[in-house]
Amino acid sequence: MNAIVKQFEDMRVIPVVAIENAADAAPLADALIEGGLPCAEITFRTAAAADAIRAIAKRDDILVGAGTVLKVDQVKTAIDAGAKFIVAPGCNPKVVGYCVENNITVTPGVCTPSDIEAALDFGVELLKFFPAEAFGGLKTLKAMSGPYTTVKFVPTGGISPGNLYEYLQFPKVLACGGTWVAKSNLISEGRFDEIVKNAREAVQIVEKFKRSAS
Repeated sequence: MNAIVKQFEDMRVIPVVAIENAADAAPLADALIEGGLPCAEITFRTAAAADAIRAIAKRDDILVGAGTVLKVDQVKTAIDAGAKFIVAPGCNPKVVGYCVENNITVTPGVCTPSDIEAALDFGVELLKFFPAEAFGGLKTLKAMSGPYTTVKFVPTGGISPGNLYEYLQFPKVLACGGTWVAKSNLISEGRFDEIVKNAREAVQIVEKFKRSAS
């Protein structure tokens, strides 16, 4: 387990964020840190993604990576901006292969056994189960992951404070993607106090899980 994956395991929730204005990156980082979740997966769903990553990557008190990475060029752009990890919605062999060849931590998206095996062919064993709830949630993940004893998952899509604890209880879940923590409207409307609150709520659930697992 590399150092970045270890941070994922320690935090258990990875805030997934779409930023429309790179000027919001700094206050977003402040809010996540204050809330106890010093990590951000900045998605390439907006034109501001690279600049937002660059702004956050200047800091040493938060881990930043890139999400919704669809092409190798986006990997290069993200890494040049300072991203420490790459997350993809699918298992694009060009993206995964490039990351593996260049020792870049990558979490490709999977929703079928064939997807899992495609990732395993590259030696990648931390996979994003996406979209988690739309594909049957924990029930599907438990059934699908059975044959794959070495794989860990980061379920993303539909995870919320209402089901986070249940997901974390499944041993093959390393962490969950937290799309609810810092929603785009909260960022664009400057409601960073609500992001702090959401992050703290997530941390409380994680701490409850860790106590139960110890």
